[in-house]
Amino acid sequence: MRIPMLFLLLLLLSVGLAGATEKFARKTGHDCNYCHLNPAGGGELTAAGEAFIEQQAAAGAPVTTPVAGRILRLLVGFLHLFTAVFWFGTIFYVHLVLKPAYASQGLPRSEVRVGLVSMVVMAVTGAYLTWLRVDSFETLLHTSFGILLLVKIGLFGIMVALALLAVFVIGPKLRQKRGATQDVVLGDMTTEQLARCDGKDGHPVCFAFQGRIFNAGNSPLWKGGEHMKRHPAGTDLSEALGQAPHGADRVLKLPDVGQLLPTTEQQTEPAPKRLFYLFAYLNLGLAIAILMVVALWRWN
Repeated sequence: MRIPMLFLLLLLLSVGLAGATEKFARKTGHDCNYCHLNPAGGGELTAAGEAFIEQQAAAGAPVTTPVAGRILRLLVGFLHLFTAVFWFGTIFYVHLVLKPAYASQGLPRSEVRVGLVSMVVMAVTGAYLTWLRVDSFETLLHTSFGILLLVKIGLFGIMVALALLAVFVIGPKLRQKRGATQDVVLGDMTTEQLARCDGKDGHPVCFAFQGRIFNAGNSPLWKGGEHMKRHPAGTDLSEALGQAPHGADRVLKLPDVGQLLPTTEQQTEPAPKRLFYLFAYLNLGLAIAILMVVALWRWN
C-alpha cells in the first residue's frame, strides 16, 4: 500500500506544475533558448533566465516547481525515454540482424506483447509530459517546441496504426494462410513446403539451417513451434541462428530430414506478406524520423 499511496501523493503535489516554460516564453516574446541553455527549454538557465526568475519573484509571482513535481516529471520522463529506446531498439534489431522475413509467418507472441505494452506506456507517459508543458493550442501551433511535438505525435500515431494493423489484421491472415495446407511429408522441401512445418495444428516442427532441413519435433526447446519464443519453425533460420549464443553443433544434433530446395520459378509473394514487409520498413523509417525530430528538438 505504501508505494501506490506515495505515487498518488506525488501526482497530487504535481498538479500545480503546468506553469510551463512556453507560457513565460510568450510573455517575454523570446524563444526557449533565451532563458535556457537547452534550445527545447528546461534545465540550466542562461543569465537572462536567472534575471527573469528574480524579476518574477520581486513581482510576487515566483517561477517555482514543487520538488515532488520535479521528481515525478523526472520519473515519467525516464520511463517514456526508456520505453522508446527499448521499442526502437527491438525494431532496429529485427531489421538489421534478424531481417523482417523471420516473422513473415506471423509475429512471435513475445514481440507482440513488447510492442503493445510499449505503445501504451509511451502514449500515457507522453500525454502526461505534454500536459505539463503545453497549456494552449497556441503553444502547439506557434512555437518550435509545439510544432515539433505535433510532428512527433503524428509519426508515433502512424507507427501505432501500422503496428495494430500488422498484429490484428495481417498477422492472422499470414497464420491462416500457413494453416490452410495439405499433409506434410518430411524430406527435401521448397520454402513454401517448409512453411507448413510450423508445429501448428499437428504439423511437424522443422526449420532450415545452412541449406538443410532439421526436425525439432522432439526437442523440448521447440514447444509450440517456437524456439525461445522468438524463432518460429517453418522458416529458414540460417541468419537468425547464426547470431545465437550457442554454436551450429547444437543445431546439427537434430535429425536432418532433407535439403532446402531452390525455388525454380519466381513466385509472387501473397498480398498479406507484401503488406507485412511494407509496414515493417515503414515503421523503421518512422522510428528514424522520430529520432530526427528529437535531435532537432534538443540540439538544433
